[in-house]
Amino acid sequence: MSEIATGTTSLLRASLSRTGKWAGSVAFVSGAVSDVLNPLGPFAAYIALVAAVAAAIIAIAMALRLVLAAKAMPALIFATSAAAIAGGVYGVQQETNSQNGVIAALVPAVAQLQQSLGIVSEKVAKIEKTVTETQKTVEAVKKSTDTVAQKTDQIASVQQQQTAQGAETQKTVETVKQTTDTLAAGQKQQQAQAEQLQATTEQIAASIDTIAKSFAQLATQGGAIADPKRPDEFYHNARVYELAGDMLNARRAYLAFAGFDVDAIDPYTRFATLLRVQDGKAGAREVFGQLVEKAKAPSIELVHLLQFDDAQRLDKLNAFISANPDYAPAYFLLAQEFSEDRLGSQTLADKRSEAEALTKFVSYEKDGGLLKYFVDQTQLADWLDRSRTRLAALGDVLDPLRFVPTLTPTRSNAGWSMTISLPEPATAISWRLGDSGPFTDTGRLATNDQRTGKPMPNPSFELPDSTAATNIGIKYLDIRGRETGPFTIRFDPDTALQQGNKQILDQFWTSWIAFDASGNHGLVYFTQMLSFRCAIKEVRYSLNGTMLDKEIKMPPCDAKDPYAMPADYQPYFKVKDDVKSMAVQVTYTDGTKSPVREYKRQ
Repeated sequence: MSEIATGTTSLLRASLSRTGKWAGSVAFVSGAVSDVLNPLGPFAAYIALVAAVAAAIIAIAMALRLVLAAKAMPALIFATSAAAIAGGVYGVQQETNSQNGVIAALVPAVAQLQQSLGIVSEKVAKIEKTVTETQKTVEAVKKSTDTVAQKTDQIASVQQQQTAQGAETQKTVETVKQTTDTLAAGQKQQQAQAEQLQATTEQIAASIDTIAKSFAQLATQGGAIADPKRPDEFYHNARVYELAGDMLNARRAYLAFAGFDVDAIDPYTRFATLLRVQDGKAGAREVFGQLVEKAKAPSIELVHLLQFDDAQRLDKLNAFISANPDYAPAYFLLAQEFSEDRLGSQTLADKRSEAEALTKFVSYEKDGGLLKYFVDQTQLADWLDRSRTRLAALGDVLDPLRFVPTLTPTRSNAGWSMTISLPEPATAISWRLGDSGPFTDTGRLATNDQRTGKPMPNPSFELPDSTAATNIGIKYLDIRGRETGPFTIRFDPDTALQQGNKQILDQFWTSWIAFDASGNHGLVYFTQMLSFRCAIKEVRYSLNGTMLDKEIKMPPCDAKDPYAMPADYQPYFKVKDDVKSMAVQVTYTDGTKSPVREYKRQ
């Protein structure tokens, strides 16, 4: 370091000895000229500024070793001298407040020269040009300074970017760690909430169990509690007052019980009944509406919605069950909406809805799942007894195959007559051939159905004899106007013809054989079997016994004209006078056999 300082000092001395004299002289002359030209502008300030900036740039370039010190030192000395002298002149001008310059103030001849308009006019253009060139020089010097500063800023920017990347990486690591910690904390919080909910549920159940036991003990004592404080005591008093006909005190006791927000269904259903008797359904709805605003027990909300009318009540009840799918008492109350007591007459849909709700309610009885909803256990026992009795009466109503409509095809020479049998009264019936397309209404009969009070729908429709095997869709409207179906029934004309003929043969079997018909002695007629032969595979018979050793040969079935008798076929045969009886057995096309039928000759 000492060697570098010594070298720099030597270089400075050498430069001063070579350039100091002329640089100082030129700088002094420049200061004097700028002082003389001061009326036109502060040229001393301009020269001082330009010289100072130039000196700074040269010094920076030398420090960064962008130029050789030996070459730049003379320029640095010149710029520093010019800046010092011009700055000094400008400072004296400002101190003396001399607008025409220091020299003009001291030398009158110079002042006269400045006042000479000819001289000023002649020099103004040159001075303006000089000022313009000076401004350009200043801008160039500034640009050079900006370039040096920009390079310095780029180096600093790279360093800052690297530092920022490191900080961002550290921040990302901290963020991931924080997120992991948050998730872990959330899981712990959820677990704690679940444990708290479970503990709260068990506490509520235990509370209702305690209330129920205390209520049962109070019921055995009889009489109202003089100074009730617990919910079981208020409920006990409400029942005592109610049975005694003191409805005002009963109402007060029920309201006091509701203030404990106990989630039990039976106190509120009893209270609602009392309110409906006193204030009507609207009054009961208003009172329970006020209770719902303050209470949290679902049982209060449930009893409140029961105070609405018909369809609105059912909609609210279904919405409650959707929000509280495991609230068991709601299913018993839902079943009542479809009961015969509520509706007067039930459709199959009503019966199914009632059975489904009662089945759901009874299913909660397992492991005492219903006890937590009742303070008075006798009320629970009543609900369960009613549910079981009603389910027994409804039978297999939930079996979907039990109540499917039936279709009975009957073939005539003109075509098919299709008779529909429904499992319940209907107000309209429609049918469709195939699996798509619109349904056709069967129309109405001229008589009213006493079960519905409306015209009876026509239970049949016709099909041409050319109808091929296909599906037939059947649907109907029940007595409440709800659509049921469609039900798909398979129609096979060959099978239908055989089954129809078999049904007739089985039903009218006494007409299979006729001895000596219409005075034709010695002839045995089997006309009926011949007419319905499409259902017959074989006919075996025997005379004067049941050996069935003979056969009646039937002509083939003509599906286009099934009941016509062939012209060349005789529907009888001859027997001797000693024949006293005839035994017959028919084997049908479906493989079944009729009993052996015996016919006596008269």
